[in-house]
Amino acid sequence: MAAATVTRIHTAAPRTLRASAEDFLDTIRSPNTRRAYSIAIVKTVDHLDGHAPDGLPEPSRPLATVSDGEIGDALETLWGTAAVNTWNARRAAVGKWLSWCREQGWDTPAVPASAARSTPPDSDTPVHSRTTIDRLIGRRDVHLREKTLWRMLYETCARAEELLQINIEDLDLPGRCAPVKSKGAKPRTRRRGATHHEHVLETVYWDAGTARLLSRLLKDRTRGPVFVTHRRPGPSKYHDDRDTCPDTGLARLSYDQARDLLDAATATDGPGTGWDLHELRHSGLTHLGESGASLLELMAKSRHRKPENLRRYFKPSPQAMRDLTSLLGPGTDRQH
Repeated sequence: MAAATVTRIHTAAPRTLRASAEDFLDTIRSPNTRRAYSIAIVKTVDHLDGHAPDGLPEPSRPLATVSDGEIGDALETLWGTAAVNTWNARRAAVGKWLSWCREQGWDTPAVPASAARSTPPDSDTPVHSRTTIDRLIGRRDVHLREKTLWRMLYETCARAEELLQINIEDLDLPGRCAPVKSKGAKPRTRRRGATHHEHVLETVYWDAGTARLLSRLLKDRTRGPVFVTHRRPGPSKYHDDRDTCPDTGLARLSYDQARDLLDAATATDGPGTGWDLHELRHSGLTHLGESGASLLELMAKSRHRKPENLRRYFKPSPQAMRDLTSLLGPGTDRQH
């Protein structure tokens, strides 16, 4: 009788926290989004894995051994005393990672109900007056590229990332509008790595101020990014064809570069004390609200889906509140 043979069944090593985090982050194409998600996810993984007495990270734990409660405890320990917006952003990033792991068919914990999203407070983003914005854009020491971007941010009330991704071919100059890939835009295809035009695009509109500056900025250029750097990228840097001007070889202006340019132009006490790009969008929406635009009109302009998300952008000026209160004063004609 022949001797029985034993066949070893090889099973895949259990999926670890660190490996699953790296796999998820590799799916994110936007550098800004990847950077923001990395802060939350990497810190959470490090906290859950722990450190040896010598300070070095312990071997990463299998994902399946982590409980919902441990996820909640990690979030509370790391960001329980942080600002509400920071808590919500970090919690959302960790939740996205865990949801993605679950979609891969892995045994995955979830963010527990005890670590719920917090209601954000009213916005404290500064609102700049029309005169202040006009004065900034009119300065002679500000380059035409920056003047155009800042005026466009104010008139379109769009996000900076949306405008920086626009190419000249996208512009409808007579109609003073252009399609943009909005925050959270859904791809039209299930293929991973969908291109810009394979997403559902939304339209932003500008007025005469932007139109005049755009015509001067573009000159004879007919292709490539609207906003480009002043120097060609080095040979070690790779840029997608859409992100490079085919005529000049200049690369698309990045968000970080645009943010630093506005900060430098408006700083009051060194780097980091100037305006943020978002303040131009915020100011535009506030001025429209003060001018009598309805909630539906503001939602259409800002492209917010929920009215409560728009409320934080509407911050009437003290003078607007005085004018409103004057309607209740003695001697005012009353219709009711």
